[in-house]
Amino acid sequence: MYAQHHSPEATTNQAELARRLLEANEAYQLSNSPKASHRQRLAARSECARLVEALLAIEPAQPAALGLLGRVAMDNGDMEQAQVLFNQSLDVDDQQPQQYTNLGYWALATERPVLAEQYFLEALELDRQSAAAFCGVAHAKRVQGKFDTAYLHYRKLISLGLEWPSVYSGMLACAENLSVHTVDQELALDAIALLRRNDLPVQQLGRFVAAIIRHQYDLDNPQAEVFLDAACEDELLMLALERTLMPDPAVEELVTLLRRAVISEVAQTAELRDELQPLALAIARYADRTGYALMSADDEDRLVSVINESICAQMATGEPMAAMMGSIMISAMYGALFQQPFAHQLGQWNLVDWPLATQGMLAASYYDRATEEAIKQNYDEKSAELCLDKQDVPQAWPSWSKLAYRTETSLRSLMASELGLATEHLPETLRIMVCGAESGQRALELAHYLSDVEVIAVDESLANIAKATRQAEELEISNIVFWPWSIAQRFVADGHQVHWIEIGRLPSPAMTDVSLAAVVNSATASGSVVHLHTAVAEQTAGDRHIRTLINDHGLHATRENLHRLRRMALNNRQDSKWQELLGETGFYGMGGCQDRWFRPQDTDQLAQLMGLVSNEVQWKLIKARDSDGHTLATAPVQQQLQAEARGNQVQSLLGQGLSVYFVKRR
Repeated sequence: MYAQHHSPEATTNQAELARRLLEANEAYQLSNSPKASHRQRLAARSECARLVEALLAIEPAQPAALGLLGRVAMDNGDMEQAQVLFNQSLDVDDQQPQQYTNLGYWALATERPVLAEQYFLEALELDRQSAAAFCGVAHAKRVQGKFDTAYLHYRKLISLGLEWPSVYSGMLACAENLSVHTVDQELALDAIALLRRNDLPVQQLGRFVAAIIRHQYDLDNPQAEVFLDAACEDELLMLALERTLMPDPAVEELVTLLRRAVISEVAQTAELRDELQPLALAIARYADRTGYALMSADDEDRLVSVINESICAQMATGEPMAAMMGSIMISAMYGALFQQPFAHQLGQWNLVDWPLATQGMLAASYYDRATEEAIKQNYDEKSAELCLDKQDVPQAWPSWSKLAYRTETSLRSLMASELGLATEHLPETLRIMVCGAESGQRALELAHYLSDVEVIAVDESLANIAKATRQAEELEISNIVFWPWSIAQRFVADGHQVHWIEIGRLPSPAMTDVSLAAVVNSATASGSVVHLHTAVAEQTAGDRHIRTLINDHGLHATRENLHRLRRMALNNRQDSKWQELLGETGFYGMGGCQDRWFRPQDTDQLAQLMGLVSNEVQWKLIKARDSDGHTLATAPVQQQLQAEARGNQVQSLLGQGLSVYFVKRR
């Protein structure tokens, strides 16, 4: 028998190494904290690297330290070095689940989801309790398009109490792609949990929620009965009405039936009972989100007209707010309060003067619209709206409520890590121009999550500009402006340039004085990046048919005409010509219908822009992704681009659904 002796010095050294490793891990945790700013996270990452390198100077083969340094390298975008360090760590000790997990996230970052899943499973073989590895499997399944399996993994993580933002955002991404074929109470509870969250773009759950509601209410059965009181107690329905837009003709019909049932009871009893008020408020929020696209019968319109006249009379006699609250709720289910004859009298109260439960509805139906109208007055384009009836004034589109979850980073680091561009020569603040920003969600996300940018968002819709400007102010995002094309063109003509141009919705044929290619050419300099998509949306058979009708009959974009065109599609929903259109979210909002039918995207603008960037002397294709987000080899895409530039339409990129990035050479 031999006695083993450990010197006090060796024990002290091990304790010191353990302490340093603990400090480095604490710094690394801060570098990934969603609560820390980008600047704070960068500082913490640098401190972590300093601590780890000092530790490795004492013990070069410390496996956990090697793995931690690999994580820092991966966060810095050095994927090659990260892989080397993870493998070096495993060479020292191949029983570390953490390093297999690290390699799994490295494989995800380098777009190898199948390999990533293998690494995560190896980690789970060593540690069945590893939440990070199990979450990694979910991410890998989702990237592979196995949404149902990934969804179940995310659900399991949530049931275990893991409140990671990435889990919820991953679950939401899967929910968008699930097909719901049967009634499933667990799915309904999942949808409720997701809709309750304030850190997710819950507007993206509309299709998922609609499918669940369609089955719960048996909407495919013409004999199915819907009970008003039961609907009032349906938490999923109430949340969906308050927070989403559901692109389903049967669900739209359900909402219109519920609205009719509410006003019918009010007509009989002369009051809106307390139990119905939450549903009335939810329907009013939903109707506002659709731009009042919901159909109503003549008798409903007559009743609403009487109610509006009654409110005017109550306002004139100075009745208290409480006496007219029920009537205001009913009115808001059918039209924006801002457009009613009593609107100017509502301004005597501030939003906070109203009952708390009604403030969301009143903000959407009156106060937000008043703010947006004031914003519109700053632009010459407002003159085009002065001759329109209030109800015919274009609506902002798309309708959204929450920004998508992103980790704050910098455009400079993305240009280096994602596109492989040199960034040393770039200024401290970079300028992004988003052309066709619509109502601003994407532009605001860029401004909010990129720490080193100022954003110029451009759109031809004054309603979009006003809504996005208001929401930027509410979100306290100050590094962004929303402009009409007239101001953006003057800005570029004055010699101002940008470092990144993002192409969103294309200008319509009505924008005859706008050349997207000319703006891009003038606004960019050597090293500027242009990001565009090669497919044009809103090209269904139903859209083309409606645009033909508009041209043949000289129809104007009035509320009445939009309702008639929508009704034609809804009444013929079984006809294959309309089915693709009825599956489009844009069909379920008046703003979306107005855009796609009366202000369609001009495909010639995209063709001219593609012709500009096909000039290999001036531009270089540096990245291409397919519709699933997978990176493609650039050489074949470049060959197609060149063939198209030479007139070979057989190899056209237009319509292929690619996301392509070009950098200006000079």
